[in-house]
Amino acid sequence: MQPQMAILVHNCPRCGAREITFDVGDDHIIGQRYDWQRIYEVFAICRKCHKGTIFRIAQKDIYSSGDPRLVPPTSYNGALNDAYKVEEFIGLKDMATAAPPDHCPPDVAAAFREGATCLAVECFNAAGAMFRLCIDLTTRPMLPPADAPDGPNARERRDLGLRLKWLFENAKLDVSLRELAKAIREDGNDGAHAGSLTQADAEDIKDFAIELLERIFTIPENLRLAEDRRTQRRAGPAPPGKR
Repeated sequence: MQPQMAILVHNCPRCGAREITFDVGDDHIIGQRYDWQRIYEVFAICRKCHKGTIFRIAQKDIYSSGDPRLVPPTSYNGALNDAYKVEEFIGLKDMATAAPPDHCPPDVAAAFREGATCLAVECFNAAGAMFRLCIDLTTRPMLPPADAPDGPNARERRDLGLRLKWLFENAKLDVSLRELAKAIREDGNDGAHAGSLTQADAEDIKDFAIELLERIFTIPENLRLAEDRRTQRRAGPAPPGKR
């Protein structure tokens, strides 16, 4: 009697069949979490449409040594759903995208990643909107309080293009960025609201976002970390008995 091959039960992203059985033909371990949870990508064939999909699956529980569920997925006899949970399938969203600059706040980094994903799948209007959001989240805290003398007016605070103009004119942003900032036109007149952004438009906004985020977040934090390392080196090793 031939051993049963590994199968996976999940919705098929190719034909839309729900809770359909897949035959798992190959696996590749891509990482581990928490020192125990193995993460695999598995190639599986839908039994309805006979088309292949790559799923990312994660080990459900900690298993003791010798447990049959510890074998690689393709060596498991039965339904992988017993031992693994399906996290996602590999699709257009997994295309190589630009990573946010180092040390960005979580909300800025999340908006940048979403913009990069939209750009990779050629959703240029959405990409432009998300990169604009990165710039918006970064520049709002750079404004003085609303009641500050000589501060921007309400329109300049609200409109990203006008806000950038004010920041440049008041030496809050490096003037070397001004040319790239032309991608963010005054009054939001850059096509994002009209739904007419091209790939070049979205790429221009992305380039400005990268340079801005690096100046505001990456470079200052890298300098701070370098100074911390310098201070630790100058302090030298702790005296005996003080370690």
